[in-house]
Amino acid sequence: MQYIAIALAPGIAICLFIFYKDVYNREPRFNLLISFLLGCMAILPAIIFEQAFEYTIDGTITGVAIFSYAVVAFSEEFSKFLGLRLYSYSRKSFDEPLDGIVYSVMVGMGFATLENLMYVLKFAEMGRGMEVGISRMFLSVPAHGTFAVIMGYFIGKAKFNPGRRFLLMTAGILGAIFFHGTFDFFLFINKYSFAGKDLSEVLLAGGAIASFIVSLVLSRKLIRQHQQLSRQMFNPENKITNA
Repeated sequence: MQYIAIALAPGIAICLFIFYKDVYNREPRFNLLISFLLGCMAILPAIIFEQAFEYTIDGTITGVAIFSYAVVAFSEEFSKFLGLRLYSYSRKSFDEPLDGIVYSVMVGMGFATLENLMYVLKFAEMGRGMEVGISRMFLSVPAHGTFAVIMGYFIGKAKFNPGRRFLLMTAGILGAIFFHGTFDFFLFINKYSFAGKDLSEVLLAGGAIASFIVSLVLSRKLIRQHQQLSRQMFNPENKITNA
């Protein structure tokens, strides 16, 4: 039970965090729940795609780069995008740019929470469930949250800019893939034993952490931008002032 709790906690905490960031025009809880569940379902096509192209890890750094960006990051972020685009994007409640971030994070956390649960339970059988759960609590799951914010920021802008919709959606997907792929690239190089050849494990871990920090700082900036717009649109005090 403790393994399940530690696996679920970070994703739920991030969902609550982003829910309370949406101060002026919160989304229906039912829509948020469905978005979260769609994120859980998105893990299935991603796993199938990753297993089909796992052969790209051919013992070279180039192979790991291809697997990180074109296989893992692409399949996972595109699967999340489909959940966001096919359900959340079309809701009437999606009525401001900040909603792109809110719904994207819900989808992303559904994906990350189920993935986290699978990892923790797998390593629990080896006696390392708590160790893996704690490390992923502070790195992998929050990283998925930042990827979701980056995608959602552009999806939110696309919703209200029909003339640039395709470009903005593409920017959101590619931005999430870039940061996700960079994060995984450093972790996978370490995992597949390239560290012993040319690079130190400390350097590789530092690369993953650095990419996460950059995406975290960017995510906070993007959330603040859409929050300011939400305040302008829905804060009753602004409406009184402008009357």
